[in-house]
Amino acid sequence: MARTPIRQILGLAVPALPVLAAEPVYLLVDTAVVGHLGATELGALGVGAIVLALLSTQLTFLSYGTTARAARLHGAGDRDRAVAEGVQATWLALGVGVVLALLGQVAAAPVARLMAGSGPVADAAAGWLHTALIGVPMILVTLAGNGWMRGVQDTRRPLRYVLAGNGMSAVLCPVFVYGADWGLQGSAIANVVGQTVAAVLFLHALRSERVPLAPHLSVMRAQLVLGRDLVLRSFAFQACFLSATAVAAHTSVGAVGAHQVVLQLWTFLSLVLDSLAIAAQSLVGAALGAGDSATAKDLARRLSWYGLAFGVLLGIVFAVLAGALPRAFTGDAAVLAEIPHAWWYFVALQPVAGVVFALDGVLLGAADAAFLRTATLVAGLAGFLPTIWLSLAFDWGLVGIWSGLTLFMFLRLAAVLLRMRSGRWAVVGAVLA
Repeated sequence: MARTPIRQILGLAVPALPVLAAEPVYLLVDTAVVGHLGATELGALGVGAIVLALLSTQLTFLSYGTTARAARLHGAGDRDRAVAEGVQATWLALGVGVVLALLGQVAAAPVARLMAGSGPVADAAAGWLHTALIGVPMILVTLAGNGWMRGVQDTRRPLRYVLAGNGMSAVLCPVFVYGADWGLQGSAIANVVGQTVAAVLFLHALRSERVPLAPHLSVMRAQLVLGRDLVLRSFAFQACFLSATAVAAHTSVGAVGAHQVVLQLWTFLSLVLDSLAIAAQSLVGAALGAGDSATAKDLARRLSWYGLAFGVLLGIVFAVLAGALPRAFTGDAAVLAEIPHAWWYFVALQPVAGVVFALDGVLLGAADAAFLRTATLVAGLAGFLPTIWLSLAFDWGLVGIWSGLTLFMFLRLAAVLLRMRSGRWAVVGAVLA
């Protein structure tokens, strides 16, 4: 067994961290900018952002699945075939992205009303979505680009590309919202501009690899087989978080605004913790591709401890910031009054999340997608969703919603720890069946 140096783990995890954090950081900037327009606009952004996330993150296999397939080929010494996985994933991204963007234009208003009921929040959310949905193909191209680059253990170029796109969005957002006086629509336009910049950079990187760029249906079909389980897993996540936002929106304008603030912070820290998962995907996939299951298992043990330590640190930091940080996002008294009902759940869950996300990365690197699908569906159906809808029925508000998230995370923790102990995930081979 070759023990992977901590320097190599950090060499992948550290550049991946700002890549993962860039989009939620932009959403936090967006939330802060829009939050000062008023509670209606903030609530509308919360509804619109989670609907857009549903459309885009249902296809996270373009990133995670591509990493798993490319990493095994890279570990076996076949870089060209690893990059070719990125070519086919990009074709899938463009095709599916255009279809989703068009369908979303038709469904934006009905979905916004379903989420928030009839009224000004739903109307504003629908308007934001009509513009923001134009960026879906660019979001998916970026996912595919991150996927193959992580697979070949290149996390530095994605760092530059994603920061360029999100940096552009962050600069343009206040300019469009306040300077151009476009209000909420300005945030959607800034979003699309930044997504386009990042996608163009990833397309240029793929072309510079000098591999054949023609589509191959057989490879895309194999990617879709792995993607099927990851799509179902993503659907479980989105069903839970859409339901949580819907319940918050039906509780009060203050509740949905507070939920938007804390949920964006949760998303931000989830992706920060996921930096270890990115390293795990790349290194575990490469080890298994090279036939070294002992190194993959050692990585799983070490990364779970690193994830726990990282989560404890983040929990302490955000406990200290509990009094000051929410006021950076809104001055609305009703929203600020609701935030503490979710905040302490968010803080307490960070150590649990650190372990869960690290081991998710290990299993994703091993392409153990079927297990992750089943574990997530069971945790959502048995834990998160029942608690959310009971919260609506018994008027538990944000306390009920975030209690559901807590149960969801503990069920996932139990599942991934048991899977690690079994060792059945560590299947060697350069090519996935």
